[in-house]
Amino acid sequence: MTASTKDILSAAIRSIPDYPKPGIIFRDITTLLGDAQAFRLAVDELVKPYEGLGVDKIAGMEARGFILGGAMAHQLSAGFVPIRKKGKLPYRTVSMAYALEYGTDEMEIHVDAVRPGEKVILCDDLIATGGTAVGAVQLLRQIGAEVVSACFVIDLPDLGGRKKLEALGVEVRVLAEFSGH
Repeated sequence: MTASTKDILSAAIRSIPDYPKPGIIFRDITTLLGDAQAFRLAVDELVKPYEGLGVDKIAGMEARGFILGGAMAHQLSAGFVPIRKKGKLPYRTVSMAYALEYGTDEMEIHVDAVRPGEKVILCDDLIATGGTAVGAVQLLRQIGAEVVSACFVIDLPDLGGRKKLEALGVEVRVLAEFSGH
């Protein structure tokens, strides 16, 4: 990825200070999604390393991971797997609790969303502390997925989430980095 690609994507992301609480800078990708050139560029860059690798599924975390993951799945001719908050999926599920900054939450996946051994890429808009992404990797592995990689538009490296995924043996790909929270 060229410096200009990173610059275009970074410029398309809106930074909102003191949201959701004082001291936090919220990185909002809705502006990137609304910019046809930046959205296309982001999806193309997310997909590029996986073309021709025979990826079976893209797993997207609720909610922005659905948008990005759906576009990636389309371009890679792969299936899409939604990872949802507890109680949102209609069929039998497997669930996983994960740590948040101020407590815990639970996510679910359908028991038959992935066949054992299928190659899966995890996708979301942002990796921060890594709690949600680590939980998603564990959930995918629990139902037999081979998690090939995790990809994100934004990394907040100061919060250490990428390192947690790499410690699990998951390759991580990001398109833009922002310091701080």
